[in-house]
Amino acid sequence: MAGGFTKDGAVQEQIDASLDDEIKRIKDQLPQGPSAEQCDDCGNDIPEARREALPGVRLCVTCQEAVDAEQSAFAGYNRRGSKDSQLR
Repeated sequence: MAGGFTKDGAVQEQIDASLDDEIKRIKDQLPQGPSAEQCDDCGNDIPEARREALPGVRLCVTCQEAVDAEQSAFAGYNRRGSKDSQLR
């Protein structure tokens, strides 16, 4: 599929590299180390089940939901490329 001076499979290699970079970025955001017993933001207790399920957790469920909502509001790059998605 590659044309000109590009080697065959160059497009797929670029896609794979982009996916690898995104996976690494997400993994780097995962909590690490010992879990906190109290939330770093509000000071409420973090349930034992949450601390066991997510090693390194620092926020209670409520505060984590707020952080996740802020991060999902960031659209990032327009990967679909359709005209409708550009009009948002």
